[in-house]
Amino acid sequence: MSTDLTANPQAATEVHRYAEALLTHLAANGTAPPAAPGFRDVPGHWLPPAVEALVAILAGDDPLEPLSRAAGRDQQRTALFLCLALAVSGHGTRIHASWLGTAFGELSLDRPVTHGQRALWLAAARGAYGPAGKIFVLRKLDALAVGEHADPEQWVQALIPGEPAVVVPASLVDFPEMAEIPELARPAQAAARLGRLRKRCAEITSARQADHGSGAGGSAAASAEDEPVVVLRSLIGPARPAGPMASLNAYLLEDLRPGADPHLAAIALHVAAPILRGVAEELEADSRLAPPDTITVPLLGHRILLRPEGPDAGSLEAAEQAIVAEGHAPRGRPWTVIAPAVAAVACLVGAVAAGVLLLAVAGAALLGVAGWLAWQRRQAAESDARYVAARVGELKELAEGAVWALHAYAREADTRAKQAAEDSAELTRLVRRGPRAA
Repeated sequence: MSTDLTANPQAATEVHRYAEALLTHLAANGTAPPAAPGFRDVPGHWLPPAVEALVAILAGDDPLEPLSRAAGRDQQRTALFLCLALAVSGHGTRIHASWLGTAFGELSLDRPVTHGQRALWLAAARGAYGPAGKIFVLRKLDALAVGEHADPEQWVQALIPGEPAVVVPASLVDFPEMAEIPELARPAQAAARLGRLRKRCAEITSARQADHGSGAGGSAAASAEDEPVVVLRSLIGPARPAGPMASLNAYLLEDLRPGADPHLAAIALHVAAPILRGVAEELEADSRLAPPDTITVPLLGHRILLRPEGPDAGSLEAAEQAIVAEGHAPRGRPWTVIAPAVAAVACLVGAVAAGVLLLAVAGAALLGVAGWLAWQRRQAAESDARYVAARVGELKELAEGAVWALHAYAREADTRAKQAAEDSAELTRLVRRGPRAA
């Protein structure tokens, strides 16, 4: 403040009390309190004459004298106070054209946006100052050429967050792992992203401002959390701690996110228009990329080269050999069968030579064990053979199916390219219309 109000505590209390009452009335019904201003001027301080000027404007009287005194003491705060107070009261069109420029000051990519600038930005975006106010903010933003210093990916992520990591086209639903192959993934991902961008831009430009309230804080729609009201309260004091300020880019990116204020989103989309046109061109070009004639795909853990006429015989044979090698477990010599068989023979020979019945029984039992182990070994070998045959058959079937899926993907390419061209043209048209289309 230009002069510390603590030098005159009684006058400060009177000014603050009336300013608070004035702000409450403005937010409630757009008028000043019925009682006449009951405070004294504080020499050197801008707020008392600024309040007088505001009351005169609302009453339809000439505000020139108090306005001159207030501007002489602090021109920018006076202008900011009047612009925001008139916006909150629903009389934003009564501001003088020069006040908005004085109150707003200069934007910069290198400095945070002040709370006052953000409040004016919000009020103008909501139409509080009429078309001229919105155009004023647009020109301020255009002058900074934000697009020349922006990372396009950041803006795309702000518009359409939460994109799927992999886009699986209809032709590859049965082979989702093929959708991760870069040569196939890039066109599908580009076309899907372009479609989502078009949809989000259509949401922003088709939003009706009338559905979300007309002025920045018109009548009872104003809330204590509304930026213009918060800034007004900080202006009239006593001083309140201000929240953190954000950069211009941070505000614009936040305004583009789904769920943001549609008025601010329309302004941010206007700023993002040059960025999005370039992104749309790149995505359209990527969506037109022709699928490769041959491609190597992972099937059952093996890499198979696919050609238009069918799977490559060499890669298929190598995969089959690997399946055979993996499917037949090395078993070595059948010692588990030989040992009990030899022992059984020895027992039987001993039983015959010695005439001991117990040895004959033991030999027979060992012979049975040897036979059972031999049968188990044979069953395991047959099981391995069946497994290998099944895996080889499955691999061949998958390879044939993958070839047909590639043919279907190629047929989809024309449709995908046409849709991407339509989405790109529509997106360009939407961003060209700008915030006045909202």
